[in-house]
Amino acid sequence: MSITLTHLVLFVTVVSALLTVAVYALHRGPKNLLISYLQNWVGSLFLVSGGVKAVDPLGTAYKMEQYFAEFEATFADTWANFLAPMFPWLSEYAIGFSVFMIVLEMVLGVALIVGWRPKLTSRVLLAVLLFFTVLTGFTYLTGFVPNGVNFFSFSQWGEYVDTNMRVTDCGCFGDFLKLEPRTSFLKDVVLLVPGFLFVFLYGKKHRLWTAGTRTGLVIASLVGTLLVCFASYVWDIPAFDFRPFKEGVNIREQQLAEEEAMGNVEILAFQLKNKASGTVVEVPYEQYMKEYKNYPKDEWETVQQIQTEPAIPSTKISEFEVSDVNGEDVTEAILSDPNYSFMVVAYQLDYENNPANVTMYDTTYVVDTVAIADAPADAAPQLVRRVGDVKERQAVQNNYTFDADYLARWTEGVNPTLNEAQAAGLNVYAISKYQNPDALDDFRHATQSSFPVYVADDILLKTIVRSNPGVVLLRNGEIIKKWHWRKLPSFSEIRAEFMK
Repeated sequence: MSITLTHLVLFVTVVSALLTVAVYALHRGPKNLLISYLQNWVGSLFLVSGGVKAVDPLGTAYKMEQYFAEFEATFADTWANFLAPMFPWLSEYAIGFSVFMIVLEMVLGVALIVGWRPKLTSRVLLAVLLFFTVLTGFTYLTGFVPNGVNFFSFSQWGEYVDTNMRVTDCGCFGDFLKLEPRTSFLKDVVLLVPGFLFVFLYGKKHRLWTAGTRTGLVIASLVGTLLVCFASYVWDIPAFDFRPFKEGVNIREQQLAEEEAMGNVEILAFQLKNKASGTVVEVPYEQYMKEYKNYPKDEWETVQQIQTEPAIPSTKISEFEVSDVNGEDVTEAILSDPNYSFMVVAYQLDYENNPANVTMYDTTYVVDTVAIADAPADAAPQLVRRVGDVKERQAVQNNYTFDADYLARWTEGVNPTLNEAQAAGLNVYAISKYQNPDALDDFRHATQSSFPVYVADDILLKTIVRSNPGVVLLRNGEIIKKWHWRKLPSFSEIRAEFMK
C-alpha cells in the first residue's frame, strides 16, 4: 500500500494527541491545551518531513538545483536580470543548503515538542514556513503560466494547466510522498496559522523538563541528523530507498507495465478555450467527437485533456533510455542481458574544459602523370599525387582536465572490481549524462577504463543511485544490488554473495 497525505495526516494527528496527553500528565495541564497540541502537531510533522529527507539529502539537493535553474530563467528575462547569475552559484552549493534545511527541520521539530526557547523557535519557524510557502506557491502558480511566457508577465497568464508547471513536485517529503503542487501550497498556507499563533502566543507554549535537558535534546537532534545525512550520501547510499529503482525491481517488466497502463488511459473530456473571449469550457469526449465542427481550431484551442488515472502510475522507469555515443539505442540490450552485468552510473563526470585556439593546416593535392625511365614504350604512365595549396585556419580544440580526487573514485574505487568482472566474462559499462563524445573518450583514457561509456538523461541517472559513481548489479533487467563507490566490495565477494 502506498502512503498518501491522508495516511500521513492521520499518523501525525494520533501521535500529536498522545504527546499532548503525556504533556498534560507530566505538567498537570499545560498553559493552553490548543497551543500545546499545535506544538506537538507541527513538531511531529517537521520530524517526519525532515526524517524522510535526512536519509536522502542528495534528493533534496537535486530538487534545489531544479528550483535554482527555474529562478535563473525567470529572472533573466526581467528588469531584475542582475539576480540571474546568483542562482548557478547557489546551485553549486545545493547539497550544503539541503543538509542545512533538513537539520533545521529536525531541530525545529524537537524544539517545538520540548518547548525549547519558545520565542526564538516561533520566529524561526514562521520564517521557514514563509520560505516554504513562497517555493510551493511559485511551483503551483506556474501552472497558470503558458509555456514561453515569463512568470512575471501576469497579463499573459491563462487557465491552470498542470503540464505548465516548471517544477512538478516541491520535494517537501522527498521521494517518500509526492504531493501535487496545489496540495503542497495549501498545506503550507494552513501551517502559517499555527506559525503566526506561536509568534504572538509563544508564552503559552509548554516546556518539558529543565532548560538544560531541552537544550541537550536539541543539540542531540542536530548532531544525529548531521550524521544520518552524511551516512546517506558521503559514506554510503541511503538505507531507505523510496525511489522506483529499488533493489529487486525489474526495470524491463515495470517499464512494460507502465507503458501498458498509459496506453489504457481513456480521455474523459477536453478543456477548450475560446481565443476571442477567453471562455473555458469542458466538453465530454463523446460529445466533442460528435460536435467537433462546432469548435473550429481558429476559434478554440485545447487547454488540456481530462483523462482517467493509469492503473499503474508512471515513474522514471518509463523514461529509462540509454544510447551509445553514436546515438544508437542500447536500452533493450542492457535490460535483456540474461547474465549478470555491472552498470556504473555517473550522472556527472567532474572535469573542466579549457578550449584553446589552434592552427590547422588544410592541404590540397593534385594528381599528375609522369613517365617512368626505361619503361616500355606501351607502358601506362604512373599516377603521382603532388602537394598543392596549403591553407591555414583557426579551430577550437577542447582540453578536458579531470579532477584528481574524482578520478581516484574510479581508478582506486570501482575499476579494480569492474576489471575483475570483465576478466570473468561479465558485461560492464558506464552511463553518464549527454555530453561531448570527446569528453567521454578522454575520461576513459584518464581512468584507463576498458568498458564503454553510454549516455542518458542526467535526472534519470540521479534517480537510479545516489552516488557518483554508483554501481548497479543487473540480471535480465532486475536490480540485484546497488553500491556507493566507497562501499563496493571485491568481485570475489560479490560473486560469493549475489551470484549463487
